[in-house]
Amino acid sequence: MEQGWSTSDETAVRHELEETLHTALFPGTEVMTDVGGVHFKHSGKTVLVPQPTDDPSDPLNWSFMWKMLSMAGMIITTFSWTIGPLAISSQVPYYMAEWDRSLPDVIQFIGVSILVLGFSNFIWVPIGRAYGRRPMALLANILNVASMIWRAEAKSYGSFMGACVLTGIACGPSETLPGMLVADFMFLHQRGFYMSLYLWIGWTGTLIGPVIAGVMSDNYGWRSFWWLCTAVAVFSTVYQIFLMPETRWGDRHVPIVHEPVDGISGAGAAEGKNELRLEETAQQSAETGTNEIVIKMTGKPNKAQFSLWGKFDKASAKGTLSALIMPFRLFAYPIVLWSSFVFAWAASMLVIINVTQSQAFGGPPWSMSPADVGYTNFGAVVGVAISLVVAGPLSDWVSAWLTRRNKGIREPEMRLVALLPFTVSCLLGGILVAVGYQHQWSWEGIVIGGYALLGLVLPALSAISLTYSIDSYKPVAGEILVAATVVKNLWAYGMTKYFNNWISDVGYIEPIMVDTALAICFVSLAIPLFLFGKRLRGWTKNSPAHREI
Repeated sequence: MEQGWSTSDETAVRHELEETLHTALFPGTEVMTDVGGVHFKHSGKTVLVPQPTDDPSDPLNWSFMWKMLSMAGMIITTFSWTIGPLAISSQVPYYMAEWDRSLPDVIQFIGVSILVLGFSNFIWVPIGRAYGRRPMALLANILNVASMIWRAEAKSYGSFMGACVLTGIACGPSETLPGMLVADFMFLHQRGFYMSLYLWIGWTGTLIGPVIAGVMSDNYGWRSFWWLCTAVAVFSTVYQIFLMPETRWGDRHVPIVHEPVDGISGAGAAEGKNELRLEETAQQSAETGTNEIVIKMTGKPNKAQFSLWGKFDKASAKGTLSALIMPFRLFAYPIVLWSSFVFAWAASMLVIINVTQSQAFGGPPWSMSPADVGYTNFGAVVGVAISLVVAGPLSDWVSAWLTRRNKGIREPEMRLVALLPFTVSCLLGGILVAVGYQHQWSWEGIVIGGYALLGLVLPALSAISLTYSIDSYKPVAGEILVAATVVKNLWAYGMTKYFNNWISDVGYIEPIMVDTALAICFVSLAIPLFLFGKRLRGWTKNSPAHREI
């Protein structure tokens, strides 16, 4: 259970809670209220899941300022990793002319980066486990700087392709590290918003990249864009060194206040021993006469959390082989398999935009310049921005509302209700883009209508589906993201390789609507998961996915 109870307490407390609540507490099911003689640490009226330790250096205990500095670092770094790989979509004519290559040949720059990016996480996630998130990010950033310089200096098609391979390796953590960070220092009731935030900046970087690349290529040449990306990557590296501490933390065996007597017991008793600097108080409830441990977050990172190379974790290193195998084993878990496919097809909506916009808007009747083609991405950017404001908070609000109706018991499946409006957006956006391209509507209808609706879908479907999986199998959050990324990037690579030729053969409607229909099909499986997902989690309650690798 994610509350972080000590091993000796867990079985007894779980049994007491199940008897009191008359429900099975499978992994992923969380008790968000005090029950009987069991009392949890709170923030206001909210039970904190996972339960923080008494150490002020525990990332869960960091002050709002330190958490936001780390979130800012995550945003800057994710942006530096995502602005480049797909930016080529608005530069296509320049590369075709530079090296006398066809459209499919140039689109392969995108495809190769995407493919390598997905599989590189089989290296990055074990590094993040064994050495920490900070070394993982710093090493990736250094490689990213090198890959951007290589792109800017490439003198041949093959050389540029090699730079794309290095970019894929360097930018791999963009798919996994932010999700690991959110799980490291954000509580369960906050994850929906912050997962949406990470996906929002990732998709925004991917969409803004072509806009900037098109304008800079028109005015200063295509190489200038890659020098800009180099500067962004350098800035990200410097920020990480000084303001983004390590967030990996060991086991959280937190004592529970159980049948408290005369004030604070349990967690409170440990306060003096650990010289706790958190502002922690026990409040006597007038209604129930029980103790609540109320936590005010005032902690901060220690010096060790700013070291350039993290402390080697032997236990995690021994589990490297298990970590490499786990993403494949997770495909046997229906919840993870479903979220991987939803993530993949949500991302495919972006790939549709990237691989078709030059082919469509670069020709008649629009005949747009590369810069103008790049500007069309603003339609999707607006959709992504709206999704940030709506998707995460909606998911968290729906879960909180259903938790209250369920007597304080929170099930991961409660998030799935929030998928409904975004599923409709996916269908409408796919139709508008496909039919608009084919029948050569005005660009406003395609961009303001279709692109915006597809942009709304990107972070929403991704965040809700992935957060559901991570809530269900928190110990393997990194491996879940690896599994989802592999599915996403394999499908995206296939689209970059064959989609343009398919469109040339049959037009826009059939390829785009087939992809949209598949997306709707996978999202619709949320209905049986909402009804039977807890049963599926019960079947896997003793699996390795609930143990730290």
